[in-house]
Amino acid sequence: MEFLKHLLLVLHFVGLASLLGGFLVQMKPKAKVVNAAMLHGALTQLVTGVALVGVVGAIDTVNYPKVFTKLVVLLVILGLVYAFRGRDKVSTGVWGAIGGLTLANVVVAVFW
Repeated sequence: MEFLKHLLLVLHFVGLASLLGGFLVQMKPKAKVVNAAMLHGALTQLVTGVALVGVVGAIDTVNYPKVFTKLVVLLVILGLVYAFRGRDKVSTGVWGAIGGLTLANVVVAVFW
């Protein structure tokens, strides 16, 4: 069970890397887009996060307020990514919100 927890955590980090990487790669270009890396990273985080809660809940206690907060933030990110995917250009505000919320989720994970 411990191995499964660590495997899911690694995959959760891969999802974070994809989501954040898809955001960061667009720092320089003027035209911002929601790319496939952002969508797939957010979906990976959702699936592995839910699985992690199940596995951790089976072997230890879960901080449900923290998990709920992270889930709500991720669902907002997913909503933005899904709504604006495939467009030729998105506003800097939408692009910044996706990146800012992603970083906020990391802060919640680390400091809570």
